[in-house]
Amino acid sequence: MSFLHKTIRLEKNNFERSLSKIQQDVLRMGTLVEQSFRMSHQCLFQRNIDAAEKIIYLEKRIDRYYRQIELDCATLMTLQAPVAKDLRFVSALMQLVRDLERIGDYAQDLTEMAIKLIKYSPHPCLSEISIMSEHAQLMLATSLVALADLDAEAGMSIKELDDMVDEAYESLYEQLAYQKDVPGVVEPILLLGLIIRHLERMADHATNVGQRVVYIVTGERK
Repeated sequence: MSFLHKTIRLEKNNFERSLSKIQQDVLRMGTLVEQSFRMSHQCLFQRNIDAAEKIIYLEKRIDRYYRQIELDCATLMTLQAPVAKDLRFVSALMQLVRDLERIGDYAQDLTEMAIKLIKYSPHPCLSEISIMSEHAQLMLATSLVALADLDAEAGMSIKELDDMVDEAYESLYEQLAYQKDVPGVVEPILLLGLIIRHLERMADHATNVGQRVVYIVTGERK
């Protein structure tokens, strides 16, 4: 084997190792986002105040991963000059981590709203919102499995779950927006309206992650 061929092979191996490390870091970040989402659910529906403090710690770790992954992707694109599928993979990861970071931000917002809700009696629609949250969490988990396995079919399957979340949002919005003879203050209604909107957006970002996996694998944008 010539020196040139050895050099090309070495560079390719280095690139693949670097790309594999970035993918693993994205999955580690995703695991933290999953934990944060789960904690926000506990704070909302189990009134677990301790979860709020844990989310602040998780959010700092998520942000550190986000900044490091973006830097690593930019460095890889600049120094290694990937082509074709490799470039597609790196660029998709850069976009994908933004979706994960936003889900983490929304989870922290949910805990803040949950704390404000504690002083009020549980609203009748809270059980429906809990199911909506569980569906959104399942979407996030499915999207991360799709990324770990680079499974395009799993990435596409998330859209069906997203339709369920969208339907739940529309139904719950109708219940909250057109509720009559609201006793006392309207703050809990406003908070619940914000909560279902956040959950709907979190589901959208999870859908984005799945679609980016499809793009990585197939090169097609859905």
